[in-house]
Order: sequence, then C-alpha cells, then structure tokens
Amino acid sequence: MSLESPSRSALVLVAIAGLFGAAGTAVGAVAAHRIPDPALATAGTFLLIHAAALAGLAAAAQAFQAGWRLTAPAYIIALGVALFCGAIIARAGFDLRPVPMMAPAGGSLLIAGWVPAALDALLALRRRP
Repeated sequence: MSLESPSRSALVLVAIAGLFGAAGTAVGAVAAHRIPDPALATAGTFLLIHAAALAGLAAAAQAFQAGWRLTAPAYIIALGVALFCGAIIARAGFDLRPVPMMAPAGGSLLIAGWVPAALDALLALRRRP
C-alpha cells in the first residue's frame, strides 16, 4: 500500500479544524468560567465536534481518493460552522447582533454540507463490488 502525500485541500481543512478546535476550547472555557450562557457553550461544542469532523472528512477524502466529493461538502460545513458559531458568539459574548439570519444560514449550510457527504459515501458503497 502506498501512501500519497496529502492534498492541499485536505491540509487546508485540517488547518481549519485546528482553528475550530482552538476556538471551541477557548469558547468552552469562557462559557464555563466567565459568561455562563448555554448558547455560548453550544457554540463551543459545535466548534469542537466539527473540528474533529472536518479532520475526519479530510482524511477520508485522502484515504478513499474522493477528492472534491468530500472536500467540497467539508468546506460548506466549515462555512456553516463559522456563520452559526460566529453569530452565537457575537450575541452571547459581545452583545452584538451580526448579519440578520446569520445563525440560521449557518445551520442550513451545515445540513447542506452533511447531506452530500453522506450521499457520496452511500453512492461509493453502490460502486464497490
């Protein structure tokens, strides 16, 4: 079995995952110690869960040679997390009201990213002997 070097897209996704992981840890700490807001804790949890998920999608895209079929949904998920969590953090942490509908748009993008990732895996199952 030969190991190919990771694609640029996979490395970018892992970098985004690292940033989400760091942000999720920081937001969780703030929610636990400074601003006890359940919404803020939710944002921290979403960041941490999706950090692991993005790293997993990047690894899966590489391992299964799925390329854009998994990295494109991963980028949609990353944008969704940034919008969803960004809106929550702005409101709960700084009492700012960013762009209207930012959190629902982010949540919709999360769904829009996860569905094609799941469909690609199911279609790959059908293509295998």
